[in-house]
Amino acid sequence: MPTNLYDNYLKRYPIMLRHLENAARNGRLSHAFLLHADSERARQEFATILAQIASCPESKAGRTCGVCRVCRQIENRSYPEFYTLTPVGKKFMIRVGDRDNPEPNTLLFFEKQFHLTGISGGQRKVGVIFDADRMNEESQNALLKTLEEPPPETLLILATGNPGALLPTTKSRCQLLPLLTNQCQYNFPGADELIKALNTLISEARGDLALAEEQASAICKAATDLNADATEKNTAEWEDRLNAALKIGDSSYTKRLEAQALDAGYGAYQKERGLFLSAIHTFASELFLLADGVPFEKLPNPELFPGGTPKQLTPELGEMVLKEAEELLFTLRFNVTEELALRSFAVNIAMK
Repeated sequence: MPTNLYDNYLKRYPIMLRHLENAARNGRLSHAFLLHADSERARQEFATILAQIASCPESKAGRTCGVCRVCRQIENRSYPEFYTLTPVGKKFMIRVGDRDNPEPNTLLFFEKQFHLTGISGGQRKVGVIFDADRMNEESQNALLKTLEEPPPETLLILATGNPGALLPTTKSRCQLLPLLTNQCQYNFPGADELIKALNTLISEARGDLALAEEQASAICKAATDLNADATEKNTAEWEDRLNAALKIGDSSYTKRLEAQALDAGYGAYQKERGLFLSAIHTFASELFLLADGVPFEKLPNPELFPGGTPKQLTPELGEMVLKEAEELLFTLRFNVTEELALRSFAVNIAMK
């Protein structure tokens, strides 16, 4: 995180940050926030800033200093009282967990940390639930009491790009912090290849079955590579913990940790897959806007069209591509072969 991160956000959201500074200075900072941002990076960075504002022992006028031990620990996620929860598993959900003996990576295990004696001498505890919209109703209901009556010196942050999926009872217990740009960021592996293939399909491959099949293969490869990339990142993230568990020699603990790592790997893949499918739908949506006469410079994600407005774009083409993208997303909700669905999508665009 750059050292001027706070200043960057102060330029973009001066009123919001000044209000937060004033609340912290007067001891009136809320204990629960709903952080709504359409950028995952913004959700992570602003959660860090918010945790620093609440926890920095050297803050002046409510502003974080950014350089003390606590601020640096929060920045690099080594702060001992900083807890995070993210969706895991094939369904990419935040499960409630066993009520008697909650497992790690579950809501009840996360919540339990705030009712235990702190390990660092009374420092503020900070908990962040990323992709909070992936909590089901049971998980949200289990969190309500902590949101309403949190332990002393506790800060909870629910970060999401889709607050509409949260229950009204959950949202009503949090102070909303909107950081919206109306722009998505697609930085998953294979994003460039996907964008190139989609643009080729609507321009050069129209009526050319061989070229359409070639682009379909490129799209399928980008989808397949997501799993390998997520697995590699997850393996690196869990490697030290698994090696440490093996040295302890407790086979049951090691087995439990391996199961958690596998669950987290599924979650990492589902997150990247979601971005992949979102990029396809956003491409189709913006193509529809262009075909309907919206100026190129008004697009939220113009980078999806590196060559500018596609040539020979008609309203009929824009409508057809959007319909095919929505049909693809609907089809993938069921137990279908993903490669076949992606190939059909690509060929239909070129040949219809």
